[in-house]
Amino acid sequence: MQQSPLFSQSWSSPTSSPTSSSTPSASDSAAQLSSLQQTYAMIPRVRPHTPLLDDIDAPFDLKTFTTAQLITLANELRLFLLYSAGQSGGHFGANLGVVELTIVLHYLLDTPQDQIVWDVGHQAYAHKVLTGRRDQLGTIRAKGGLTAFPERIESVYDTFGVGHSSTSISAGLGMSLALRYQGRAQTVACVIGDGAMTAGMAFEAMNDAVQQDADLLVILNDNDMSISCSIGGFSRHLAMLWESGYQVDISESGAPVLRQRPIMQGFDRRKRHKEQRDVPQLEDNLFKAIGFTYFGPFDGHNIPELLRVLSLAKQIPGPVLVHIYTTKGKGFSPAEVDPVGYHAIGKLPAEVSVNQDINKHDSIKDNPSIDDEPETTPALKYSQVFGQFLCDKAAQDDKLLAITPAMEEGSGMIEFAHQFPTRFFDVAIAEQHAVTLAGGMATQGVKPIVAIYSTFLQRGYDQLIHDIALQNLDVTFAIDRAGLVGEDGATHAGVFDFAFLRCVPNMLIAAPKDENECYQLLNTCYEYQGCTAVRYPRGTGTGAIIKRPAQAYKVGQAVVESVLGSENATVKLALLAFGTMVATAGRAAEVLMTDASVKTDCQVQVVNMRWVKPLDTELLEALITQGVTHIATLEEHMIMGGAGSAVNEYLLNDSSAFKRNRPAICNIGIADRFIAHGSQLEQLADCGLDVTGVVTQLHRLLS
Repeated sequence: MQQSPLFSQSWSSPTSSPTSSSTPSASDSAAQLSSLQQTYAMIPRVRPHTPLLDDIDAPFDLKTFTTAQLITLANELRLFLLYSAGQSGGHFGANLGVVELTIVLHYLLDTPQDQIVWDVGHQAYAHKVLTGRRDQLGTIRAKGGLTAFPERIESVYDTFGVGHSSTSISAGLGMSLALRYQGRAQTVACVIGDGAMTAGMAFEAMNDAVQQDADLLVILNDNDMSISCSIGGFSRHLAMLWESGYQVDISESGAPVLRQRPIMQGFDRRKRHKEQRDVPQLEDNLFKAIGFTYFGPFDGHNIPELLRVLSLAKQIPGPVLVHIYTTKGKGFSPAEVDPVGYHAIGKLPAEVSVNQDINKHDSIKDNPSIDDEPETTPALKYSQVFGQFLCDKAAQDDKLLAITPAMEEGSGMIEFAHQFPTRFFDVAIAEQHAVTLAGGMATQGVKPIVAIYSTFLQRGYDQLIHDIALQNLDVTFAIDRAGLVGEDGATHAGVFDFAFLRCVPNMLIAAPKDENECYQLLNTCYEYQGCTAVRYPRGTGTGAIIKRPAQAYKVGQAVVESVLGSENATVKLALLAFGTMVATAGRAAEVLMTDASVKTDCQVQVVNMRWVKPLDTELLEALITQGVTHIATLEEHMIMGGAGSAVNEYLLNDSSAFKRNRPAICNIGIADRFIAHGSQLEQLADCGLDVTGVVTQLHRLLS
């Protein structure tokens, strides 16, 4: 048999030619499987009848199931996930796409002794259901309920805490090496998506797995998606493997066998690469070239095929990669058609009837960040403000280029990408690369803006210091999802950025109080020659109207928002509020002044600090000189190292007025702990950052 040029390494040959050969899976045709697998068009409001699923309290309960029962279980589990999503909201499409894989892994492996490591983890809802958390799934992402991602303290079956992408192979390799060192023969299986595989960390781990000759099973869940469609050379390489028409099957002895790939079910998104005529004609398979034993691609929704392949693959020593092809949103027809829009949804609205179709215009559908604000609100989301600024500024300045690490939708860049496609760069899940890419651009006289979530900027910190700030390059960071992020919990909280940014020389850091100030500060930082960051929260603002044309604020200048009480008061309190806490400070001041024991002899000034770096030190000196007796800083950020710490450092080290007058100081922010998931309002209350909590802390300061 003449071998395909795609696979130059020797493979075992089938007895028949590629055009006539068939695998054991080919007999289970797509038509036969389709007759057993259910597809739904509506989200049920009533708890569905799931007799097989209801009998599963732990993965061990799967062991007696027949293949036919496993297929029926997949239908029940998918329907239950639809029902639960309607009740609680949450990640959606990715979970539906791995139902069959999750069932097969728990059927074949002896968990929790064997280890399953989920990458990112937003596809692990089915895993939670099968590992004793079925009846709790309705509490997911709610305060006191299940987390949105695997978490070690939640279940013994959650082997590694995740939330950020591309960590599974590194973590799984660490487990495998530790088990080998201890002489423990246990299987470690890592499930990683094609989107997460674009990050450099995944390739670093694969390289080391080959060097260590580790026993590691990697399952590549290829759905041509992350939150958006996968992009880049790696995605095209996977398309090449698909377009070849071949499959590296696994023999009963575990040897690779080259066969013609059978027809698979599902919507083939890979055809877009062929239509764009950008499928590379490569000489080899990337995973095999690295040193992995490669099998695939296989149909990830074909339970008999998954059982056969994975039962053999898990017995092969050394690093093994099994490539499966799945459909994001599998089994829910609207999500199969629109996987980007159905990456996550909110709760099913009360006014939607049981028989009403769910489509892309219904309010359960949400953007990738799972924000829960209704579409009828007059206030803009901060990501929309950023998107408007990008388009407005790009129309005026042809030097503006915009970069995102796979968050085009979440960061509000869809319209910009449409209007200015040659100036938009989605680099996939590669935060380190995104930052240094911006640095390289800046050396050539253009003005790049990096749109990135606060939690993901942590991954590009070395590049921010070494490649941007050290060279004082003209790069603007638009930092979204800063502060507490609600139901996504601690893994996605943006509460460390003030601390890790303000200690970097050459950095400017702005914290807007509302939508208009966000727009103006984006403009101010963009116009500044150097490295700057504008830090804004998740969700909607206060409803402030954006003033155009854009203004340029004075760098490092704060604004006194309000003054309550008499100038002759003996107690004078200055509330130095940063970003989102300006509105809270204003309300807290009003509440405080309604207290008869306070208002008779107290003046409160609410200051919008606007800048974390540089601070408005002139205003600080003036406030203390004018007789301020108490200072409270307020920020939606960790107290340790935050904006309040910056104020403390200035007052203690450089303020001549403070050395003379010594006002009492209180820093109000997030204490030294990770904040559990819940609504943003619940999280703020938990941290003492709601109005009630702030007033309580101010009373303590004044007393």
